[in-house]
Amino acid sequence: MTTLYIDADACPVKTEAERVATRMQVPMVLVCNGGLRPSQNPLVSLVIVDEGPDEADQWIADRCGRGDVVVTADIPLADRCIKAGARVLTPTGEELKQTNIGQRLAVRDLMSDIRAADPFFRGNGPSFTKADRSRFLQALDTALNAALRGR
Repeated sequence: MTTLYIDADACPVKTEAERVATRMQVPMVLVCNGGLRPSQNPLVSLVIVDEGPDEADQWIADRCGRGDVVVTADIPLADRCIKAGARVLTPTGEELKQTNIGQRLAVRDLMSDIRAADPFFRGNGPSFTKADRSRFLQALDTALNAALRGR
């Protein structure tokens, strides 16, 4: 059965994901370290994991698999989910796959090295926009439909 997993701690599209999951009747699991209010929606469950930088990631990676969809901006988590057979989307609607995750991991590592070498480096990415939200909604609809069809 298809499940939608959300790496929820800093996810800007939780409401949009819930709307799509409800319309498609797909169970959705919000995974976080706390601070989220539980949804009244019977399709949405909230999992609060222990404090720690990778606890939510570990929980999702241990449970997702073929036929599931994961929403995360965390590139190492995305890599683990892809290897488990899940479809992965970023909150901006980009689908991460076996063909592009290696490049994303390399860029992540490079940026980490640059930040470590230059404490004044301000490498903040662009802010989240309405276009990103719209792209995400379309990508999630497509990913869930494909997952439900078993593709």
